[in-house]
Amino acid sequence: MRLKKIVSIDNTRLIPEVRDELQSLAEEVIFYEDYPTSKEEIEKRMKDAEVVLVSWNTKIHREAIEGAKNLQYIGMCCSLYNEASANVDIAAAREQSIPVLGVKDYGDEGVSEFIISELVSLLHGFHKHQWQDFPTELTGQKLGIIGMGTLGKMLAKTALHFNMDVYYYSRSRKINVEGMGVKYLPKEELLKTVDMVSTHLPRNTVALSSEDFNTFGNGKILINTSLGKTYDLEGFRQWIKKPDNYAIFDVGGLEGILEEMRTYENVITSKTVAGFTTQAKERLSRKVMENLLQVFPDLQQR
Repeated sequence: MRLKKIVSIDNTRLIPEVRDELQSLAEEVIFYEDYPTSKEEIEKRMKDAEVVLVSWNTKIHREAIEGAKNLQYIGMCCSLYNEASANVDIAAAREQSIPVLGVKDYGDEGVSEFIISELVSLLHGFHKHQWQDFPTELTGQKLGIIGMGTLGKMLAKTALHFNMDVYYYSRSRKINVEGMGVKYLPKEELLKTVDMVSTHLPRNTVALSSEDFNTFGNGKILINTSLGKTYDLEGFRQWIKKPDNYAIFDVGGLEGILEEMRTYENVITSKTVAGFTTQAKERLSRKVMENLLQVFPDLQQR
């Protein structure tokens, strides 16, 4: 079996080895290195494709899916947490019997390292900011984690290694996490207890309201590495204006508000997407290929 046309409709950043493998699986393979700026351009790039690959930066809308008459599969070269947060109209794909698969657990290591490194820098005052008047260690600090998926668990494990007190809030209790020594608290109690909160949630899931920021109080640190805001923006704006509050953000979650965030004195942002390292690109690319072969198992017989 050989496919007729595979199109990577934006810059999915797949490694060269996987690009070469894809070239061998289809008569025509197109890699776009930019990001389409209009629905019409997305539809044009998808039009004749049997397989479409897409990063998290581009939204594939219903009309593009319905207009791609040869389309048999959409491969998301990014995480697929749930249908509501996906950048692909999965409901429209399902109506056309087109499978959509995403990639799990490819960039968490880099994100966890980013969080810990920025906390160490902020607490010790190694760079521009220092959290308190005198340098402090991670030891004994109270960290709250909202969203205990793969990354939340990884961060919890790392924080425990540094002798931090770790608490979490999630929609369901995580017995395996509690067995590590992480304590569950309802959200309001968690916000009153901890010194810093790190949110790990699906794209644009709002966990912190304006009232939650009031409960959290001052002299605190907010961390968000999710794809999108996990907080009420106006509530955050009021909270971050207090001189003893700090925020640590991954630029991957600041689409549309990056320039504003960089105007706040106490907001620390990554220079690049924290989870997209050399190793993450390798893991992502291999898993994209695995997903494709899962949908088209006959391709493995080549």
